[in-house]
Amino acid sequence: MVRVTTTDRRTALRTGAALLAGSTLAGCSTAGAVAHPARTSPATPTAPPPASAPAPRAFPGQPAQVTHGPRAHPRVALTFHGHGDPAIARALLGEAERQGARVTVLAVGTWLDEHPGLARRILDGGHDLGNHTQRHLGINTMSEAEARAEITGCAERLRGLTGSIGTWFRPSRAARASPLVERLARDAGYPHVLSYDVDSLDFTSPGAPAVTRTVLGEIRNGSVVSLHFGYPDTVAALPAVLEELDRRGLRAVTTTELLS
Repeated sequence: MVRVTTTDRRTALRTGAALLAGSTLAGCSTAGAVAHPARTSPATPTAPPPASAPAPRAFPGQPAQVTHGPRAHPRVALTFHGHGDPAIARALLGEAERQGARVTVLAVGTWLDEHPGLARRILDGGHDLGNHTQRHLGINTMSEAEARAEITGCAERLRGLTGSIGTWFRPSRAARASPLVERLARDAGYPHVLSYDVDSLDFTSPGAPAVTRTVLGEIRNGSVVSLHFGYPDTVAALPAVLEELDRRGLRAVTTTELLS
C-alpha cells in the first residue's frame, strides 16, 4: 500500500485546480462515460501531417492482446483514453512533459473531428497516438459490419490528420477485445490490441488521492496503466504519480518504447 501524505494530497489538488481552471468535466471510460450520440460523421479533417507519424508495428513474442510489457525493465506505460475537454488533455500532456514522461493516447474519432489539432499536439510531444474507435460505443456487442466501421472510421481520421492509422488499437467500453474485434483490428492494420494490467478507476471520480493510491499500489515493471482524459482527478493525481515513479526508478515511456 502506498502512503499518500497530506502534503501530497494538497500539492496534487492545487496542481489540478490550477491546470483545470475554467474547464468542464468530460471523459471516456469502460463505465460511467457519456458516449457521443450516433450521427453522420463529417469529412475527415485535414492538417499537415507531422514529419514522421509512426505506423503500427508487430512485436514478436507479444500476444495479440498486450496487457503489459517486459517485467525485467524499470519502465511503465501510462495510457490515456482520448476523449473529453481538450483543456484537460493539454494539461495532462504538459504535466507529463514537464516531468520527462511520454504517454500513449488512444483517441476517439469524434473527439479528433472536434479537436483535430490535438493529434498533432500529441505527436509533437513525443507521445504515441492510437485508435479508440470512432464513437466510443460498446464495440464487443456490435455486428461485424458495425465494429469494422468503428475501427476503420477512427483509423481514417488518424490517417487524414497524421499520415498514419496510429500505433495502437484499444476497444471501447471493454478492457479486452472479443475474438471478432481482435480479428477486425488486425485486418485494419493493427497487429496488437492494447489492453492494460493496472486500472486507475479515475473514471469513477474517486478523488485524486484515491487515483494516486490505486496506480502506485499496483504498478510495477512493465505495467500498462489505463487512465482517461476528461477527469479532473487524473490531472490532480498525475504530479504525485510521476514523482513517485521517479523515486522508484520507473520511467514512464510510450507503449512502443515499453515493448521495444
